[in-house]
Amino acid sequence: MIKNGLTYADAGVDIDAGNTLVERIKPAAKKTARPGVMAGLGGFGALFDLKAAGYTDPVLVAATDGVGTKLRIAIDTGNVDTIGIDLVAMCVNDLVCQGAEPLFFLDYFATGKLELDQATRIIEGIAAGCSASGCALIGGETAEMPGMYGAGDFDLAGFSVGAMERGAALPADVQEGDVLLGLASDGVHSNGYSLVRRIVDMSGLSWDDDAPFTDDTLGAALLAPTRLYVKPALAAIRAGGVHGLAHITGGGLTENLPRVLPEGHGAAIDLNTWDLPPVFAWLCKTGGLAQAELLTTFNAGIGMVLVVDAAQADNLTELLRASGETVHALGHVTKGDSISYSGALL
Repeated sequence: MIKNGLTYADAGVDIDAGNTLVERIKPAAKKTARPGVMAGLGGFGALFDLKAAGYTDPVLVAATDGVGTKLRIAIDTGNVDTIGIDLVAMCVNDLVCQGAEPLFFLDYFATGKLELDQATRIIEGIAAGCSASGCALIGGETAEMPGMYGAGDFDLAGFSVGAMERGAALPADVQEGDVLLGLASDGVHSNGYSLVRRIVDMSGLSWDDDAPFTDDTLGAALLAPTRLYVKPALAAIRAGGVHGLAHITGGGLTENLPRVLPEGHGAAIDLNTWDLPPVFAWLCKTGGLAQAELLTTFNAGIGMVLVVDAAQADNLTELLRASGETVHALGHVTKGDSISYSGALL
């Protein structure tokens, strides 16, 4: 005979709260609708019609990522409104590097106890990132797992699918003499935060203290969301002359740029072509970071690099600037297998 009458809620999982969350986020998800979306939230799977999206012979491209230990700052400060933008950016910025248009996005949100207000703010941030990237939030998963996460803790992962017409994949035709156009970042973005947090500990500052490098609290400044490069990058690709793109994430310029260069090719970069943003100058000074460490850990102020035909570099620079990007001519593609630097950021 059953005596205790336990329920799932007694074990820490509130199904009603999960259902309420779905209803709360439906308006935000609906705002991200685009041609090709076939159904709203709530099904067992998400449907998307490539023909309705305008493709005739499409190749699909998929990407998945998270936002790393930047989540720790969001959790500790309670400022979770933009961490969803980071999640989207880390996926869709990768997709566009392959020449693909992001079509749709799904998120995975896991926590020990579902807090409706917190979860709603996070997913509304995801929807904002999707809207800014032209992709639809068409599904996801919310997992309430007591005992797996501490109080107030959560984790995020994202999954995005894009498409391009067959034969349009990047990188393609990268050659010696191609110009490297760097697009400015909006700060640290979403990589290197284990080192960032270590440096903040060394500084003795708290997240609520004034940031030494800007007019904001330290926590808010370090939570500046990852810049979304999708629309300007796609416009540049469609204009012609773009041979490759590199999203500058973990590994910095040193590790990410070689991923789009063919065998036997490297790059010469002039570090004097842009100014190191104050947040990186402070991190380097406080942590005693060498320039080589900066360039292999952080984006150092350059969030995306376009490898372009030298004859099209000026036109593409004008197009990108008209789209709101800050553009720097960083250098050019060379023969050889190394990334060489001249000048100095520090």
